[in-house]
Amino acid sequence: GKMAPDDTLFVYARAPQGSRAPLAIQRLAARDLPLTVTLDDSHAMVPQMNLSSAARVVVGARISRSGSAQSQPGDLETLSDPIATSRTDAIELVIDRIVP
Repeated sequence: GKMAPDDTLFVYARAPQGSRAPLAIQRLAARDLPLTVTLDDSHAMVPQMNLSSAARVVVGARISRSGSAQSQPGDLETLSDPIATSRTDAIELVIDRIVP
């Protein structure tokens, strides 16, 4: 109930430590939730910083009211525990926090 259909959904993977820059990211429409997303090297922001360059990642989902890739107060989000990039089974994310 805290999101609008026109809000932007970002699903991303980043290193568990160090840079918070995404290794893979997709920009989607929040109205399409629930949905299944596959992240791979084709979703890298920078070719040399991609998903296959990391052994483990944290996967996150954030609903942005502004559409900005930068986290803003009031955005809705969730983060997974660190997982191996070799993992092939699906993980379920529940967006359950408000960015302070």
